[in-house]
Amino acid sequence: MKKMILFLGMLCSAPALTAQVKHVILISIDGFRPDFYKDASWPAKHLQRWKEAGVYADGVRSVFPSVTYPAHTSIITGALPARHGIYYNVPFGEKKGHWYWEESYIKTPTLWDAVKKAGLRSGAVMWPVTVGAPIDYNFPVRRADKDEKADQLTITLPYVTPAGLMDEIQAKATGKLSAKSFDDEHLDVTIGLMGAYIFKTYHPNLLALHFLGADHMQHQHGRDAAETKHAVSVIDSMVNVVMKSVTDAGLQNQTAVIITGDHGFVDSKYTFSPNILLQQAGLIRENGWAAKFHGVGGSAFLYVKNKNDKATVNKVKELLNGLPEEQRKLFCIIDRDELDKAGANPEVAMALAMEKGIVVNNDVSGELIKPRKNGGNHGYFPDFDEINTGFIAFGAGITKQQRIGEMGVKDIAPLVAALLNLPFTAPDGVLTPGILTEKK
Repeated sequence: MKKMILFLGMLCSAPALTAQVKHVILISIDGFRPDFYKDASWPAKHLQRWKEAGVYADGVRSVFPSVTYPAHTSIITGALPARHGIYYNVPFGEKKGHWYWEESYIKTPTLWDAVKKAGLRSGAVMWPVTVGAPIDYNFPVRRADKDEKADQLTITLPYVTPAGLMDEIQAKATGKLSAKSFDDEHLDVTIGLMGAYIFKTYHPNLLALHFLGADHMQHQHGRDAAETKHAVSVIDSMVNVVMKSVTDAGLQNQTAVIITGDHGFVDSKYTFSPNILLQQAGLIRENGWAAKFHGVGGSAFLYVKNKNDKATVNKVKELLNGLPEEQRKLFCIIDRDELDKAGANPEVAMALAMEKGIVVNNDVSGELIKPRKNGGNHGYFPDFDEINTGFIAFGAGITKQQRIGEMGVKDIAPLVAALLNLPFTAPDGVLTPGILTEKK
């Protein structure tokens, strides 16, 4: 059985800061790994320099499943998925192509709410689950659904706040943007230029930026591919562009910077399709289903049509436990009580946590296990090093040359709230000791 992680801890009060922190820049690098700043062979000289100047962690626990939207929502709420309601990237049963775009999906208060309530200003670029969020300067993530043929820029423009922000950014910072500006080759440059302009011009108290290229390249080519290293170098340079905007605005003595991520990565070798077992047993039929797995990278979550149907749940366990040993050892069954401890989706009966290198496929026919093309994935239970994400903090209010112990993505929100002196309660997160400076 996999090692279970206890996610909750004792709350600790924030120390009185020696610096007057008025601004926090919160940067998420999707697929961010501690290797990027701990291993000098990675082309990330700025991250490595900031790691030495401030505080860093050897690794940061993600959520279960360790995927982008649940993790980013935990970063901004201090809550685990069971509370905040963003269980995956894509809602179960939603129409094809529609993800958790809208902030209205979130069930707990966010840092955006706290900033607005305090009379402060916020900004965000490409932060997940922010369509309709109370963010003053916002370019949210909103891509095409199945029947929408337009590019991301065209689809997102109606959701940008304020309405004229993109015209202004194009006129004064980026030049004319197009669909190409948001492809894998150019996206992180676009995000960096937009974020730098928003900070330099409007000085938001909280600015959150989400860089995506490292994630995309690890999915396509693997953890340590040349394409991944190039993506990391681009992000490193664009974060430095954002830092230059802080200096240009003369706000470096009032600004704290947090660089973190959502999950690590695992090179994947095989796919496992548990719904084939359910189809063969008659639990999935052409005219309906009694039980169905929802695959999320390195995990799968079992939905039962009738939530009180324990017989069907037991039948699924029998099917899984009856597999030959070489197949059965590829996953652990996570029961409902263990899902509760992990703060995972309360709607499912159980989950599968796959071994490293195995990715779940939602197919209902074909081979149960088959090789997959080169590339990486995540979504695993967050109890091993490769799936951890990273953490660096520096600037106003942040201790210098400090290495901290264990923390989770849920612990970022209490840190931001403490830096900005926001009245904010994180349901599951704690303020990690050793990050903030204290009065002597």
